[in-house]
Amino acid sequence: MFKKGSKLYSILFNKCPRCQEGDFLEEKNILKINKAFKVKERCSNCGLKYMREPSFYYGAMYVNYGLSVGVAIITFIISYLGFNLTLKQTFIPIIFAIIITSPFAIRWSRIIWINIFVHYQPNLKKVSDID
Repeated sequence: MFKKGSKLYSILFNKCPRCQEGDFLEEKNILKINKAFKVKERCSNCGLKYMREPSFYYGAMYVNYGLSVGVAIITFIISYLGFNLTLKQTFIPIIFAIIITSPFAIRWSRIIWINIFVHYQPNLKKVSDID
């Protein structure tokens, strides 16, 4: 499931969707906010251009929305059914959960978005081998 060659491997380990060797995002540490959301220009291993066209990652907003709705639904179910909170009381944990998970959702939405369009190619040559 998390083996190299799967989409989940690329998404969870911040790897290039085509070769799954090079990193996708500039910074691995999410706490460095100024670089945490920057996508590299190209894959260091296979040379895949991550910015496929201008405004390519606008579509990732829809993925981010879906991830945020999923977090809100899960938080609602846990707080309403698990802790017996009222409908109004569940609003606070939902907002808190969305704020806490939003940095992860932004990063994951971009890599999920490019994984929709780029597929793994196991026999791809390195950039240095091509030249």
